[in-house]
Amino acid sequence: MKTPRIVLAGTHSGVGKTTLTLGLLAAFRRRGIKVQPFKVGPDYIDPGLHEVAAGVTSHNLDSWMGSPEEVRELFIRRAKGMEISLVEGVMGLFDGARGQGERGSTAQVAKIIQGPVVLVFSAQGLARSAAALINGYRNFDPNLQVSGVIANGVGSERHGQFIKEVLEGELGIPLLGALVKQRDIVMPQRHLGLLPAAENQGLDQTLAALAQLVEEQIDMECLLNLAQQAPELTDCKILPAVQSFNGVRLAVARDEAFNFYYQDSLDYLVELGAELVFFSPLRDTKLPSDVDGIYIGGGFPEQFLPMLAANQLLKQEIVDRGQQSMPIYAECGGFMYLCESITNLAGQSFTGVGLVPSQVKMGQRLAALGYVQARLTKTSLLGEAGMVLKGHEFHWSTMEDLPAATNIYQLTGGRGEEGRGEGYASKQILASYVHLHFRYNPRAAHYFLTACQKYRTGRVNHARA
Repeated sequence: MKTPRIVLAGTHSGVGKTTLTLGLLAAFRRRGIKVQPFKVGPDYIDPGLHEVAAGVTSHNLDSWMGSPEEVRELFIRRAKGMEISLVEGVMGLFDGARGQGERGSTAQVAKIIQGPVVLVFSAQGLARSAAALINGYRNFDPNLQVSGVIANGVGSERHGQFIKEVLEGELGIPLLGALVKQRDIVMPQRHLGLLPAAENQGLDQTLAALAQLVEEQIDMECLLNLAQQAPELTDCKILPAVQSFNGVRLAVARDEAFNFYYQDSLDYLVELGAELVFFSPLRDTKLPSDVDGIYIGGGFPEQFLPMLAANQLLKQEIVDRGQQSMPIYAECGGFMYLCESITNLAGQSFTGVGLVPSQVKMGQRLAALGYVQARLTKTSLLGEAGMVLKGHEFHWSTMEDLPAATNIYQLTGGRGEEGRGEGYASKQILASYVHLHFRYNPRAAHYFLTACQKYRTGRVNHARA
């Protein structure tokens, strides 16, 4: 199948991959070109920005959580019918899960989808040394196709021209663009990365400026030609999900405070037959009607504590549903929200829902970051005792006074001691800092929806009695 594609990678973090990706997506859209965005790895913020730029939902390609076959199948499914697919890499080109070689890296994903790589590098302070840098990246893995480069942060047009002569003359690799640093185009940031699309009021203006910059300083035609040269991909033989949970209605928290979800994780729940009904913990005073479970994802609840704390009616309904054994699953920011209180960076404390017997405090630095394997310590909402799930942690807050006996996971990987306890489980509640991708943890998805289905059956039978 013909699927024109480019993998936009960086020599290291901070070279401008995301801003360039957004500019390219917006420029393609402005030209009327159907572009499908993707993001390598466990990122939530960048795909949200991609969606605004491209006007199309972005999808994560994660070769640590998913098998090569699953990653390839997901790419093919979403790339079909698009004129070009643009895959934004993560960190440096060859950076993946710590101590696991290429696993989870942009390079591994590029090889899985056989995508030509366009490598972005910082040209600041470089002259002929740029050739040595790019040559090293190009030859590090002979199975990877580095097809072009973009120099970011050149000092002048003359500097950019010299870089072009060096790279094309000595290496024979095309320089697709040399971008002069733009001090008037700024992407606002926060402690977990860029400001999410839902909160960035000036995003449309920034995207317009980035699209203009890309049109002027990137060779779009050459980029499109490289994408067209990508080899054809054959479909993978992965069995579709069986719709076993028709009728199950799942309330999913989604607003400015809670928006860290893998789109394909939600899609997988729908493919299994569940109906997702979205609600806002910031604004809705009650849960959606006729629901059989609650899913509260991650996000930035610490930025909206006064509004979340003031919404007493919704918090009380969540407590009531928890006490009635409605399945409730929460990740990271959702975990924080379910606790008794949350203290922000200014030292102010606000009340949470209160279902988890712990107090949360925001820290001044990262408390956890990285891929983890999470072994269930007891049978719970997501599976049987001993079952191992694959997930990712990324948070600045910590839990205080959470009883160790209520922990649901033993974690391996990430930061911290191996086999450390984490999370909370009681009755039909499971809350944890670990973010899961349900498509890559299908048994956990089935367990969760089975619990919701049983709750629905009991509720319907009770209503008939």
